[in-house]
Amino acid sequence: MAGGHTLQLFFITLFFIVNAEKPSRRETLEIIIGGGDGSPPSPPPENQDCPPPPPPPCPPPPKPKPPPPPPPKVYPSPSPPPPKRSPPPPPPPPNGFESSRLALVYPVIQAFKLKITQDPKGITKTWTGKHICRDYKGFLCDTVPDKNEKALAGVKFNGFNFSGPNLHISDFLIGLPDIVFFHANSNNFVGSIPTDINKLRYFYELDLSNNKFSGSFPYQVLQANKLQFLDLRFNSFAGVVPPQVFLLNLDLLFINNNNFVQKLPENLGSTTALYLTLANNQFIGGIPPSIGQASDTLLEVLFLNNRLTGCLPYEIGLLKKATVFDVRTNLLTGPIPHSFQCLKKMEILNLGRNQFYGVVPEAVCGLAELSNFTLSYNYFTQVGPQCRKLIENGVLDVKMNCILDLPNQRSAADCARFFSMTHSCPNEKSLTYVPCSQGYSRGELESSDAEVSDPMIAPVLAPAQAPRRGSYGALSPH
Repeated sequence: MAGGHTLQLFFITLFFIVNAEKPSRRETLEIIIGGGDGSPPSPPPENQDCPPPPPPPCPPPPKPKPPPPPPPKVYPSPSPPPPKRSPPPPPPPPNGFESSRLALVYPVIQAFKLKITQDPKGITKTWTGKHICRDYKGFLCDTVPDKNEKALAGVKFNGFNFSGPNLHISDFLIGLPDIVFFHANSNNFVGSIPTDINKLRYFYELDLSNNKFSGSFPYQVLQANKLQFLDLRFNSFAGVVPPQVFLLNLDLLFINNNNFVQKLPENLGSTTALYLTLANNQFIGGIPPSIGQASDTLLEVLFLNNRLTGCLPYEIGLLKKATVFDVRTNLLTGPIPHSFQCLKKMEILNLGRNQFYGVVPEAVCGLAELSNFTLSYNYFTQVGPQCRKLIENGVLDVKMNCILDLPNQRSAADCARFFSMTHSCPNEKSLTYVPCSQGYSRGELESSDAEVSDPMIAPVLAPAQAPRRGSYGALSPH
């Protein structure tokens, strides 16, 4: 093998020498033999009989890349609150009614209609069909504030004179959830007021006057915490009036012409009523001094035709807004408190048919707004020049007293008989107190029970115009 190899090299060298001048052939030979580009051939392998080495093993596949880390959690910012929605439109009228609120009261009205057996004015003939607001007499409608729906807001049965066996209003009234007022003067209703009347959240006026109610005072009204108008006159309620009535936030309280028998509650002055009518009952005892606490509100007060006794408290003179004060036909006594000269807005002052006595204070006769001053059927003994002017003008009535130089007086014997008995008032010095005068302090009132001295006249202040009177209308049933 080594000799062959040497011989091969010899022929190659000889070939290069012979063809050194023939470059083109040389290039061709290089290509044929070396397979190259003219560079020297690679040296032969050391051992041509050995098999070629195995190819290197394939490298292992690359490890898969780890997954990218998850993006950091970013909590979405809270979405803004949705815009406030406007109140939904009223639902479509159900079954032909004007609103769902009216559909609710329709069966209540129809059930009540069946209980009315006498309807002299034919009112219930209009209670047919589904147009309650338009057609039904005695019912008034309005829009409920928080429902945006038309509803039955008021009942006005005044003067309808409905009758029927056991014509109760309890179920009917409580079945009208949106009612604001219930006026039923001059009918024949009986029974009681619903115990859960406080569920009527808009209810503020109740007039049951001139009906057939009886028994004790209807305590259920104390639950009507929005009540402002309470008229129970001309019924047959009896017993006592609970003191809590005078804690209700009322503008008007008419309980006259019943059968209440009791002393006036000591907290009577806690009332917020502008108009207070307790006339024509059987109240006894004195007028409580707390009445002065109503000085900022009370306009008219009627105590007439009861069985009240004792002397008038000076605190009545604190009623600076009062235009009417009427206690006629009772058993009251004593002199007129000098504080009455502070009633600068008083128009009607009626003390007739009692047992008052003494001198009529000139300053009271000087009240500028006084248009009716009645002292008849008492035991007054003296009037001054100012009061005589009122007598001449027909403002002051003093007939049947003991003013001997005036006509139409009691007989001398009658007057002598009255004055032969002892008459006095507790703490009589308070009766000379004049709240609108600068010369008095309340501390002086507690010092003695001395006899009443001559009137001490304080300046009379010019009163403002008094409001329209309304209490005397309550003395009529209709």
